[in-house]
Parts: sequence; structure tokens; C-alpha cells
Amino acid sequence: MQKERVIIVGCQLPHVDDERFSYSMEELSSLVHTANGEVVISLTQRRDTIHPATYIGKGKVEELVRLIEQFEPDVVIFNDELSPSQNRNLTKVLNVRVIDRTQLILDIFASRARSKEGKLQVELAQLQYILPRLSGQGVELSRLGGGIGTRGPGETKLETDRRHIRRRIDEIKAQLKAVVEHRGRYRERRKKNAVFQIALVGYTNAGKSTIFNRLTNADALEENLLFATLDPLTRKLVLPSGYTALLTDTVGFIQDLPTTLVAAFRSTLEEVKEADLILHIVDSSNPDYIQHEQTVYRLLEELEATTIPIATVYNKRDITLPSFVPSPKTDYILVSAFSEQDVQKLRRFIESHMIEAMERYDVAIPAFEGKLLAQLKAETIVQHIYYNEQSGMYECSGYILSEHPLLAQLKTYQK
Repeated sequence: MQKERVIIVGCQLPHVDDERFSYSMEELSSLVHTANGEVVISLTQRRDTIHPATYIGKGKVEELVRLIEQFEPDVVIFNDELSPSQNRNLTKVLNVRVIDRTQLILDIFASRARSKEGKLQVELAQLQYILPRLSGQGVELSRLGGGIGTRGPGETKLETDRRHIRRRIDEIKAQLKAVVEHRGRYRERRKKNAVFQIALVGYTNAGKSTIFNRLTNADALEENLLFATLDPLTRKLVLPSGYTALLTDTVGFIQDLPTTLVAAFRSTLEEVKEADLILHIVDSSNPDYIQHEQTVYRLLEELEATTIPIATVYNKRDITLPSFVPSPKTDYILVSAFSEQDVQKLRRFIESHMIEAMERYDVAIPAFEGKLLAQLKAETIVQHIYYNEQSGMYECSGYILSEHPLLAQLKTYQK
């Protein structure tokens, strides 16, 4: 498939330092790569405020017109969300397809959503983005359907009317509500069975899916692209003690995530709120890793998931930056997802954190309680088990979830 030629445009405001601005432009370029485009040139400008009519100043717009004549791009992508009037004015002057960072992210999501829920989430976000931008967009919308920023519901001729879009938004919300309720029931069942749940969170492309696959021997999509995972996947994770926990891989976080998307993906990230432990995966080879960590913490706050224990996994140990310093905020481990030794070390690290969130037990169980012993081995972390011949009892100690139904039974056999 032929790559589309793209010019990217960014505007640096006084509160954004040079380093952060250059990372933001690099990230935009990675997003373009993920959407199957190639950046032919980038144009930047420092301004005190965004130009209300054209985002960049008059002189820069003229410079952009000359660059378009020279490079003949398929699309020009701006590094911020453009207002409907800015988009209209720029399209008129530049005479080329103009989209913004939000549309680009929505587009990537549209091409990557696999599950029915993922597709609905994306369509909802795209419709909410398009609705205020409908007036005067008849021409552009009628030719949607090819190229970056046009995938997804565009092909259904959205210009028909606003009422149609509002109706569709209501339909999607109703369908998503049903999906969320179904997932809620599923989560309740998991909670009732008292299974320990771990959620992987992290900035996009930090290596969550790779770690998920190594820990669970699954085959989630692993790619060096932004947003390789959109739909939450849950698999069993067997720990060194033999205990089985549930591990969930989630969508990658990103700074300046479009507000329409934060809302749309809230339910996808609901899994995080149900976790007993959050593993925060950080790419230690990325120069902007500190910014990435802060973005994730900010989004966890928005999700109201800050009371859940959190541990940090710094991934890509083999290519860590010389300037890398782990954050003192949480307990952490440095690993490379491709080292079998590191994966085993990570399993032990996870188990030690699980133990902290569980309750200790010391019991003596009669030999005839075979079923209870089997349950202990499967549903708790057994640390020691010893058969005392004199008493005919199994002396066991280990850790169990405080809400586990077995706990009451164990109390009767306490040493």
C-alpha cells in the first residue's frame, strides 16, 4: 500500500519548552507513520497565542502554500485540535486535505479497532468530533473514504444531516451501555470467584503487549507502532508459586488525548479500576519517558484509580538511555521483555506485590480435607506445606485475597 505524503505543522506557545515541543512533533510524526503516511517536511512556528483564523500566522501560511507547491503532499496535519473555522479557512487557502492531531488519532483507532465495542467507541468519538464541524463541510465530507483522516464512519455520507448523526450517537451510546453492563457482570463474576486481577497500563508503544504475551504466552498484537492494542485482552498468568492471576492489557495512553476519545475509551479502561494491582509499563529507552509517566498518572487520576497499589516496570533495559533515572514514586523493576530471565524475575516481582495486597494465613488442615487442600494450592499463594505425621495434619502457610470465600473456612483451622 502506497504511503501518503504528509506535511506536519506545529505551533510552539510560550508555556511549552523546546524539548517538550520537539518530542510532541516527533510523536506526531510517529502517529503519521502508524497511519501509513510519511512526513516529507515539518513546519513550526513560535507564537504567543494560536492565530484564531488560521492557527499559524499569515507569513507562515504563505510559506506553507509554497511548501505544498514544492512537495505536493496528500494531506497537511496540524499538531493541535483545529477549530471548525480554522480547518475551513486553511482548507480554502491551502487547497489540500487538512486534518488535525485529533483526527489523526481517531483515524488510527478506526483502522485498528477489532472488536465490536472498539469499533463503536471509535465511531462515537468520530461522530462527536464531526458534529460541531458539519457546517460548510459538505464538499469535504462527500468525498470521504480514502486516505488518512477519512476512515471510519466517513464513508456513510455523514453530510445527510445533523439529526441523523445525533440519532446514531444515541444508538451507539445505548449499544455501548449494554456492552459495559455485560462486562460489568463478567467482572462481578470474577470478583465473586475472588481472582487476583492485574492491569497493565502505560504510554502507547511502551511494550505492554510484548510483556503481556511473554507473561501469559498469548499472541496479542505486537508492533512497533502507536496504539497497537485497542481492545482490552484478559488472560491467565501463572506465577512461580503456581497461583493463577488474571492479567489485562489495555489501550496505550498518550498526551493530549482528544477529549472525545478519553470519554469514549473510559469503558475500555474501566478494567483498570477493578484491578487489585496496576503494573505501569514505561519505555526506559524513550527520551521523553518522564513526560510519559506523568501523562499516565494524570489519566489514572481522571479514571479515579489512584487508590489501587501500583508498581512500575521499566521496559527495554537493553537500550536504556544513559541519562535514565527511575522515578522514586513507586517500587520498580528494570527488564527487557525479550530476556527469559527478566520475565521470570518480573513474575517474582509481581508475586511479591500481590502478597503485599493479600492476607497471611497459618493453618493446620486434617488429611481428610483433600478438597480444601486442592483449593488452597489453586486459589491462594501457598508458601509452605508440610505433613506432620504425629498430628496427621497438613501445616500450611501462605497468602489469600481478603475477600476470598475460603477465608472463613481457613479461620476454623488456624494454628
